[in-house]
Amino acid sequence: MLTQDGRASRTTPTQERAGRWLRESSPGLAVLAVLIGAGAGLGAIAFRWLIATFTWLFSGHADYSAAGHAAHPWLPALGPWFVLAAPVLAGLVYGPLMDRFAPEARGHGVPEVMYAVARRSGRIPGQVSVVKALASALCIGGGGSVGREGPIVQIGSALGSAFGRRFRLAEPRLRILVACGAAGGIAATFNAPMTGPIFAMELILGSFAVEAFGAVALSSVTASVVGRAVLGDEVFLRLPGARLHHPAEYLLVALLGVLVGGVGVLFIRVLYRVEDVCDWAWRGPEWLRPGIGGLLLGTLLLVLPELYGVGYPVLRGAVEGRYLLGFLLILLVGKLIATSLTIGIGGSGGVFAPSLFLGAMAGTAFGVVVHHLLPSATTSPAAYGVIGMGAAFAGAARAPITAIVVLFELTGQYSLILPLMTAVVIATLVSQALSRDTIYTGKLRRRGIDLDAPREQGPLLNSGAHGGGTNARPAERTAMKELARPARPSRLRRLAFRLPITFYRLRMGWLLGQRFVLVAHRGRRSGRWHQTVLEVIDHDQQTCTVAAGFGTASDWYRNLRQTPDTLIQIGTRQRSVTAVPLTSEQGGALMARYAPRHPLVAPRLCRFMGFEVDGSDHDYREVGQRIPFLRFEPRTSPVGPGQQTTGGRHG
Repeated sequence: MLTQDGRASRTTPTQERAGRWLRESSPGLAVLAVLIGAGAGLGAIAFRWLIATFTWLFSGHADYSAAGHAAHPWLPALGPWFVLAAPVLAGLVYGPLMDRFAPEARGHGVPEVMYAVARRSGRIPGQVSVVKALASALCIGGGGSVGREGPIVQIGSALGSAFGRRFRLAEPRLRILVACGAAGGIAATFNAPMTGPIFAMELILGSFAVEAFGAVALSSVTASVVGRAVLGDEVFLRLPGARLHHPAEYLLVALLGVLVGGVGVLFIRVLYRVEDVCDWAWRGPEWLRPGIGGLLLGTLLLVLPELYGVGYPVLRGAVEGRYLLGFLLILLVGKLIATSLTIGIGGSGGVFAPSLFLGAMAGTAFGVVVHHLLPSATTSPAAYGVIGMGAAFAGAARAPITAIVVLFELTGQYSLILPLMTAVVIATLVSQALSRDTIYTGKLRRRGIDLDAPREQGPLLNSGAHGGGTNARPAERTAMKELARPARPSRLRRLAFRLPITFYRLRMGWLLGQRFVLVAHRGRRSGRWHQTVLEVIDHDQQTCTVAAGFGTASDWYRNLRQTPDTLIQIGTRQRSVTAVPLTSEQGGALMARYAPRHPLVAPRLCRFMGFEVDGSDHDYREVGQRIPFLRFEPRTSPVGPGQQTTGGRHG
């Protein structure tokens, strides 16, 4: 047999039939779902072991959040001050790890999986699972106040994607396998076989198709069996006899839904506001950001060690009534800041557990107040704490079915299902009224990705909402929703993580406040649209000029030379432009002007392009004559696709 490229295939007819059976039949999909579930279960076990190991290494305790201000047993002389160094040391390890191998492992993981399913046909790089596991375990073990559920979703999803690509599944089935991995991860880490499928269908796939649900459920069951065999089958939170005492309490439950739904929205806004502040304040390389930012996190942990790591012992203690009202509110505010800071400094971890933590603090505090005012007519504060956990997650993630099912499985309390449903629905409505985005879709929309929009192909979006109207042709108005909204340099850098050349130059230019241009160009052979992020060497109100990288070998440079009419986005403006190559004299003069304004960047830029400079004006001018530059000028009249822009010595 021959492959598509004409080479001899090593597969036998039997192997080919088996592969076709796995790819196309329902039983084959079920087999793959079971394999992925087993892998996700083992991954969850390994991930939790990594977290426990790094927590013991950095803190000397199984869970430092329950240890108070205890000293590290290996460093008793430091007392509790060792927590200042724990996030720093962890950040100095996982920061370079993510920066070098998988930048998409930053953050809470679930948005990246949602994007992969909706826009990348379920394709997730294979190294993500390993890097995400190590980075998140280091982050949590070093004190990062985030959850383990988001990372295990991304780890399981990467495993499902790898299986699907290995067996060459079609895109619809590849997406299902990604959801199988997510469901298996959630089921194993929470011991919640019902929550896994609901989470995957409601948040990852966004539909409840029968074939998909069957495969996802099989994966979840398999992962739960594997997880229980090693981790046990204990209920997360036991509340004996928790139930409402009077029907009038449903009014209080409704009020709790309103308040905690607002807490969920507040979590979204504080999380991304802190991330914006960190983006604005940081001027160093990304790999160093978690280490330096760890000083701030360590200071907070020194004051409130209960915020160390995931914090499940503290959550249980709050629901069981071990803390006073004032301390519950302090923990609520502290967790809000600690989780946001952990994500903002470049940490890796989930927001599922922090949302439950916030809901437990807010719900228990509410229960303490109402039980004090109406002791004979209200149930224990613990019941309100559990209801608050579901309402907070519903307010943040806007996934009401998942919120109801997960709290039922975590507590095993069917007696609270009606008030839980009431609070969750109301919290979801409050969230919809106060916020356009959820805690997951907000991260994507800030990068210009709208998962609700139809998937289309084309260059940069021409939208009057973003300013800078264009005279682009109708074909150019087809949108790449990923580029629909203007982005800060830090956002553009994430779009370019697969372009090592561009990524290096972005980091280098951003140190001194360079501006960036987002360029759309069509591939010469494939005809598909691509985007490239470049720093602007020179600009004015009408034009901007960029360097072509490794000479005329750059694909985007050749593409724009052949089809010079395109769209660019610089700052918040999008324009229809024509790419014009500069002459040698123009390039030399441009580089001579650029070097004095950027004395640190210019030598590195020249060395990166293969030229050594001694710092003199003549040397920079000579180098500039050899570097190909393109100037983007406003297009004043439509140009046919066959016409070319002439001029310049770089042809």
